[in-house]
Amino acid sequence: MPARLQTAQALHPVVAAITERIAARSAPRRRAYLTALDAAAGESRPRRAGLGCANQAHGFAACAPSTKAVLRRAERPQLGIVTAYNDMLSAHQPYATYPDAIKHAARRAGAVAQVAGGVPAMCDGITQGHPGMELSLFSRDVIAMSTAIALSHDVFDGALLLGVCDKIVPGLVIGALQFGHLPAALVPAGPMRPGLPNIEKKRLRTLHADGRIGDEELLDAEAASYHSPGTCTFYGTANSNQLLADVMGLHLPGAAFVAPGTPLRDALTAATTQRVAHVTRLSEEWTPIGRLVDERVIVNGTVALLATGGSTNHTMHLVAIAAAAGIELTWDDIDALSAVVPLLARMYPNGPADVNAFHAAGGTPFLIAELLAAGLLHEDVGTLAGRGLSRYRHEPVLVDGELRWRPARAASGDPAVVRTAAEPFRPDGGLRLLSGNLGRAVLKVSAVAPEHLVTEAPARVFTDQAGFLAAFAAGELDRDVVVVVRFQGPRANGMPELHKLVPALSVLMKRGHRVALVTDGRMSGASGTVPAAIHVTPEAVDGGPLARLRDGDVLRVDAGGGRIEVLVGSDELLAREPAEAPRGQTSLGRGLFEPMRRLVGPADRGASVFAPEPIAEEAFV
Repeated sequence: MPARLQTAQALHPVVAAITERIAARSAPRRRAYLTALDAAAGESRPRRAGLGCANQAHGFAACAPSTKAVLRRAERPQLGIVTAYNDMLSAHQPYATYPDAIKHAARRAGAVAQVAGGVPAMCDGITQGHPGMELSLFSRDVIAMSTAIALSHDVFDGALLLGVCDKIVPGLVIGALQFGHLPAALVPAGPMRPGLPNIEKKRLRTLHADGRIGDEELLDAEAASYHSPGTCTFYGTANSNQLLADVMGLHLPGAAFVAPGTPLRDALTAATTQRVAHVTRLSEEWTPIGRLVDERVIVNGTVALLATGGSTNHTMHLVAIAAAAGIELTWDDIDALSAVVPLLARMYPNGPADVNAFHAAGGTPFLIAELLAAGLLHEDVGTLAGRGLSRYRHEPVLVDGELRWRPARAASGDPAVVRTAAEPFRPDGGLRLLSGNLGRAVLKVSAVAPEHLVTEAPARVFTDQAGFLAAFAAGELDRDVVVVVRFQGPRANGMPELHKLVPALSVLMKRGHRVALVTDGRMSGASGTVPAAIHVTPEAVDGGPLARLRDGDVLRVDAGGGRIEVLVGSDELLAREPAEAPRGQTSLGRGLFEPMRRLVGPADRGASVFAPEPIAEEAFV
């Protein structure tokens, strides 16, 4: 592991104050969580040693005789692999070979590794605009429960979590935090190589929405963009997951964006396995994930999200991950951090570059070095590599076939992609909290041009994407407009992403119109140049103000001022009868998720079925 380097820069006072605020707010729940963690940890011996003979025999019945002998003695670490492998999705296809590689690496470390269980992995890119998207957000909580089931046999001393994409990583972490006495590491697979540049893909999508190219030409472009194993190369939720895992110390340093199927990727997977084996309860370096993920690590993840203009999905995922560790993170905390965290990276959709270009320009080691030097990250935190985030200012390399770490480059390899904290792309972060008489929402500003930060225009109200697309095709929206798509929140239909709107909205903007989107649904990591006030809460189906909007109401979306308003008197608005929600669909799996729609909390509480009630309720203004 790279050695720890001290940083002399004092912590930024706002970062310090927000961290203290989170810690104070969370103290009762965090204390209860850690008490339960310590009780689960028990003595410094494997918990499986306390199982009955029949229980133990069931656990190793299928093992080879030599492995049975090791497990009977309960003297060496037993590692559980929780995998999101499937061979349809590009990001998870590389995991096919990981279990055998991990088992081999574990044996070399004197440990035993077994596949504990699998979790589902679905792709939002496939389900966009189709019924499966209504299962997408809920899949995170299903994955968390599946992770808990995989670890429920209570025989493991550590966990290796194999997953990359949108809901998979947050779900794996939330599930692992329920076994917070175990060390756990995320094991990434890496991004696919560059294909058709993302900016060209966007151009062709806009041409298709405008009717200027056909389906075959668009499909050719999409296939040239998404072309091989690995994550999609744009900076959406999947790659935001990977970057945050680096900064939160849940990977080995610099592991996020190493390409799949390379010797360095294989070496990092083996080293991660051996590191987890080294930090179990059986060692003096016990590093349980529940103690590693504290309020400082949550703040570090939030800062990294803001500094890179990452996925808006993490305004829910980070809140939900924090809650799983007994920590209460709020949108107000995220917004306050955004005011002082500069934007240091531009990756598509915030710029033309992909994550491979970011990695080549210095990647997460350079980013972490810059944020530490600016006092914007907590250095004194636990990580998989050891105490101190300064270890993560190193990048992995192979030297004569051996894995080593070297210090991050001193200067950006491409200032158009990643910059120093002294010369950022903008002085503040990539997300804004909006409040007003429509509720609360988040807006990703990192790709929005300054002249589009304020939009005031008549509303056109829809209840789904299909209605919007029909109106666009009919020429009804060729004007200044704030498009409202309501009844798209978690309780209404599972909060699908609404990316079918983006090409058409981009066409309207290119025609010179003032355009914005307001919705209680999601846009996620691909949110770009169109200002989109998303995750509006309370959502329309819960009686939120969106349910009372009418076509022609003038809406104001002010990202700079942090306001989202309908310019209608409060008495008139309250006197209106709320619109009725469309009848929920039960086909194609959606009926199975009806109980989750009833239980799910609001977006600002993580849109989770597990979300506790807030400790200190903060009403919207």
